[in-house]
Amino acid sequence: MSPHRAVVAFAVSPDEETTRAVLDLVERAGAVVESHNWVRVTGTASDDQAADVEGYNALTVHVETEDLPRLRRQLRPDPLQQVIPGMDLNAVDARWMDHQRRKLVVLDVDSTLIRHEVIELLAAHAGREAEVAAVTDRAMRGEIDFEESLRERVAVLEGLPATVVDDVVDAVRLSPGAQTLVRTLLREGHAVAAVSGGFQQVLEPLAASLDLTRAAANTLEIVDGRLTGRVTGRVVDRAAKAELATGWAAELGVAPQDVMVVGDGANDIDLARVAGLSVAYRAKPALREVADTQLSIPNLDALRFLMGL
Repeated sequence: MSPHRAVVAFAVSPDEETTRAVLDLVERAGAVVESHNWVRVTGTASDDQAADVEGYNALTVHVETEDLPRLRRQLRPDPLQQVIPGMDLNAVDARWMDHQRRKLVVLDVDSTLIRHEVIELLAAHAGREAEVAAVTDRAMRGEIDFEESLRERVAVLEGLPATVVDDVVDAVRLSPGAQTLVRTLLREGHAVAAVSGGFQQVLEPLAASLDLTRAAANTLEIVDGRLTGRVTGRVVDRAAKAELATGWAAELGVAPQDVMVVGDGANDIDLARVAGLSVAYRAKPALREVADTQLSIPNLDALRFLMGL
């Protein structure tokens, strides 16, 4: 018998024609369709501090195939284009649906777990948000070294009162579906971590409010109540993110193949490469090129369908 796999598709407004198109793609990859079903998830107006979160549909197709890479290529021959417009098509190993295996889900923070880039919120207090945003965008696309870009951006914060950090903590909003996803995973006994190229002073209260299993980020240096424009300790860059995820999995007794990572930019590429399943969430092309799966709809809650939850 061929190994069991699952195809999970996300779309806002599917119809019978798109369902048939998905099944045809699966069959052309040599897979045998066992069953399929759509689930409609309605939008929310209050969860995750989000207003008017759009609903979505999730299609799960259970299949038998020995060749998961071939199935993935059939569903997404070009990682930067959707074969069926408006629909993300993802193939995963059926072990992700096995709830006897504890999973570790590691989330990037800026523009993933939360809606913002924290450094830009901080820079706004110095009147230099647009300048910093341009550097952030280049780093996310992988055009410049992350550590170099971080130090350049943090330098503009020199002299700001440390109280601006508290203002930013108050301004941070979770991405749609983030709170639901985290609560669901923790309730089911899985571990959830956040790793960020942002700042520990902002991540710490967020991690506490979500009861995250692990969290790590850079530390802003503060002297005499003011930001110095520097960070202390090792920079949490793409290599550090991967090392942290690998170390957390070992500490928690989670097998490497049971680690899911979720990110949106080039700084998450190494993280994606050490995971059992990687997800590009509304991501830049640099990460979409290497991630196993993609989620384009603005709702992190959809990721639970990759785990059969």
